[in-house]
Amino acid sequence: MATKILIPTPLRPYTEKKDAVDAEGKTVGELLVDLTTKHTGLKAHLYNDQGHLRSFVNVYVNDEDIRYLQKEQTPVQPGDTVSIIPSVAGGAPAGAEKGYDPFSTAGVAEKGSYPFSRAKTGPDRELPSLTNDEIKRYSRHLIMPEVGMEGQRKLKAAKVLCIGAGGLGSPAAMYLAAAGVGTLGLVDFDVVDFSNLQRQILHGTPDVGRSKLASAKDRLTTLNPEITIATHEVALSSQNALELFDPYDIILDGTDNFPTRYLVNDACVLLRKPNAYGSIFRFEGQASVFATKDGPCYRCLYPEPPPPGLVPSCAEGGVLGVLPGIIGTIQATETIKLIIGVGEPLIGRFLIFDALRMRFRELKLRKDPDCPVCGTHPTVKQLIDYEQFCGIHPAPEPTSVQNIQNNATEISSIELKQRLDRGDPLKIVDVREPNEYQINRIPGSVLIPLGDVPRRYQELDPDEQIVVHCKMGTRSAKAADFLRSVGFKRVLNLRGGVLDWVDKIDPTQPKY
Repeated sequence: MATKILIPTPLRPYTEKKDAVDAEGKTVGELLVDLTTKHTGLKAHLYNDQGHLRSFVNVYVNDEDIRYLQKEQTPVQPGDTVSIIPSVAGGAPAGAEKGYDPFSTAGVAEKGSYPFSRAKTGPDRELPSLTNDEIKRYSRHLIMPEVGMEGQRKLKAAKVLCIGAGGLGSPAAMYLAAAGVGTLGLVDFDVVDFSNLQRQILHGTPDVGRSKLASAKDRLTTLNPEITIATHEVALSSQNALELFDPYDIILDGTDNFPTRYLVNDACVLLRKPNAYGSIFRFEGQASVFATKDGPCYRCLYPEPPPPGLVPSCAEGGVLGVLPGIIGTIQATETIKLIIGVGEPLIGRFLIFDALRMRFRELKLRKDPDCPVCGTHPTVKQLIDYEQFCGIHPAPEPTSVQNIQNNATEISSIELKQRLDRGDPLKIVDVREPNEYQINRIPGSVLIPLGDVPRRYQELDPDEQIVVHCKMGTRSAKAADFLRSVGFKRVLNLRGGVLDWVDKIDPTQPKY
């Protein structure tokens, strides 16, 4: 009897867009071999060059984490469901009548205890009183027995740092500000772009071109002038993270790249600050709470990052505009619960949301005793170079098209235009999705979506000069690598993708 394997959104291009496929086998390893035999494009995502299952790909059987078992030897039974959970771009339950203290040695704190016993600003901080205007503003909180006057005073005393004022940071910051978190910090160094407005609700059309932090501070101050908005217009780095995080009680991770995500995680563990985590891609979101005393951290879930370019970003793959609103609101909810000390935080629990099916799934997470950051014998005791950890290296010097015979792998838009104008025989292959192809395109290009390349590459002539491109160059780099692996010798990737072509060659076309 076949076993159903649930396919996450980032991997569906390699299963003909199917969200579930059947595979044969008596163990997880046999199922995955059968899966990658039927869908060959998945192999590079699931296995490394040595044939081992990649560490940034987790496998669950019936929503149970099997990483600490003999993963690939884990038996499966008829009717089991296997889930593949790759990184995209992380409990100790308490009853409703009790609050959870993430730093309590007892694990569960009595209702009313302050949840930052080891934070710099800790339990000795005197809770501020509420003004008459604040009592009126927060009246719907005050009449809830789980919050009340004491809970609202805890919110006023709390200091929360949001990393990013974009898709996730926008709804999270707005709800934390509205809830009365006394000091709300924001870290960002970007400016507002038109493409942000579909989801980053902190900003409006008049803000395009402005600093995101300036825009965010104006909006949040209008929403709640009673709180303090602290802005940090810097690029978060190993040199400044510990100093930035230190005054805050909870860190809310709204990052969109792996180096910063691992940096946030490690800094939170080192400083013993809870990390309210969220991530998004297309129609799927993830949320958890990491780096509490007895709970797992992000590295327990994903010990290592995927190789650069293997996992598409939202800029490459897209994201449903309302999705960050849902996940960011969950992050804000978890933050408020931790501050007040009520309910069951997402500690040791990994929440997955599928907007297409309006379905939530919860997976169990275990703290890894061998985790290099939060384990029994940690080896990471200070922040490291996270660009290097994630395999990101400085961009090489541009390669001239005249060096094609010397193993050149890229071509610029200007060089491509020059060759086309000369009449050089070139085959331009666009590996984006059909809906993207409708927005803009390079004249004469042929559309073969990335997920179709493994089964359609025979439509191409291996002796022809081929130029592959996508939106920005990431997906096409993977397509070029695949074509070379099956014998194509003359393959170039368009550096910067079609966006660079529009910028430098044909600005009449729209950008997205």
